Amino acid sequence: MSRPNYKVGDTIVLKSGLTRTAKVEKRCRIASVLPNDHGHVQYRVQFAAENFERRITEADIHVVETPSAASPEVATDGAAEPWLKFSGIRTGK
Repeated sequence: MSRPNYKVGDTIVLKSGLTRTAKVEKRCRIASVLPNDHGHVQYRVQFAAENFERRITEADIHVVETPSAASPEVATDGAAEPWLKFSGIRTGK
């Protein structure tokens, strides 16, 4: 199964023909990531001018025109500490 490439809040561009009108803005915002359907990632998207959400698959996204979802890289060096420190946990007696 494929993993979602986009996350909630990302702005994407849909392929032409999905909005039924050529003059309609094809940019929309991802409202939620849905479970996979036979290996295809699904999203709920919403256009700014609409008050409802649409269900699309990852194949409906125009990858070339969509800005890349560059997630901030976390610096990992050898001295990185774990997020949970067992020495900092206190237990009652």
